[in-house]
Amino acid sequence: MLVRLTYASRAAAPLTQAIVADILEQSRRNNPLAGISGILCTSGVQFVQVLEGGRDPVCELYNRIVRDPRHSMVRLLGFEEITERRFGGWSMGQVDLVRVNPALLLKYGDTAEFNPFATSGRATMALLDELISAGAVITRVPQI
Repeated sequence: MLVRLTYASRAAAPLTQAIVADILEQSRRNNPLAGISGILCTSGVQFVQVLEGGRDPVCELYNRIVRDPRHSMVRLLGFEEITERRFGGWSMGQVDLVRVNPALLLKYGDTAEFNPFATSGRATMALLDELISAGAVITRVPQI
């Protein structure tokens, strides 16, 4: 059974390129082995991540993320059973939300600043869909 899990968290320390690169490298190395695909969005102080795959591997990865000292205030935005992957093309795609047009952020939130804690999981997913359509995903790496 495939599932999709979406969460948001605040960075425990300011996100540097090295921290994000380390997370992406770990994800791209480990996720294909677990059958997990997804996308990671960062905004300098926040993470939003979508994980897709089998229920047990996705839940186990989420539990590791909750315990990861790089994250604080980890909040589940959505969890659903799915019939197909939306992010199957990436072992872990990346979007730098600092570079996103503020007008697009305003379309899905109450301000032009990205705040996944103040929007619904559905609105966050709609924003991600639009970013994918606009080609904003960085470093496409084929999954499995």
